[in-house]
Amino acid sequence: MMPSQVTPLRGLRVSSHFIPSFNLIPNTSLKIYPLIIYHECFSPSISAAAIEAHLKSVGVVEPQWRYTMYSTTHFHSTTHEVLCIASGRARLCFGGEDNPGRAETEVKIGDVIIIPAGVGHRLLQDLDGGFEMVGSYPKGEDWDMCYGREDEKANVEAIKDLAWFDKDPIYGDEGPVLQVVHSGA
Repeated sequence: MMPSQVTPLRGLRVSSHFIPSFNLIPNTSLKIYPLIIYHECFSPSISAAAIEAHLKSVGVVEPQWRYTMYSTTHFHSTTHEVLCIASGRARLCFGGEDNPGRAETEVKIGDVIIIPAGVGHRLLQDLDGGFEMVGSYPKGEDWDMCYGREDEKANVEAIKDLAWFDKDPIYGDEGPVLQVVHSGA
């Protein structure tokens, strides 16, 4: 049973994006996993502490920081990332700002972003001031920082070996993260 501060699955609006590789940013080209956004997943009155408590109760990811998003395009090669918006609104870019196949989107408090390893991401604009996220990673995984440089090719190659989630980080035994695997899309 999910707490009332989480939108029931049947009412959750989800968007997903497959983003082609661009320059040395692999994006979603290496695996079948899209960038996934759970819109208005948490109540707009949610606090960062309540988000962290929920994530810990589900037990799939470990909350590791509270911060905004870096304004330089970067990606992680060692783990997937779960970002829960805890305050404010922002415009974000996924895939590299010059990539014709990029995804630019506005997110706000209560949204959750599942970023597969290799997907470039950056902050374009903090729309209200005070944009903050809870950053989480699958239990036992350490994140790295990659920027699409030549010397990162071995890091990028390692993404192919990363396993996907076996439970949804927000909903547990059900959820959009698992539907990606089951549908094979």
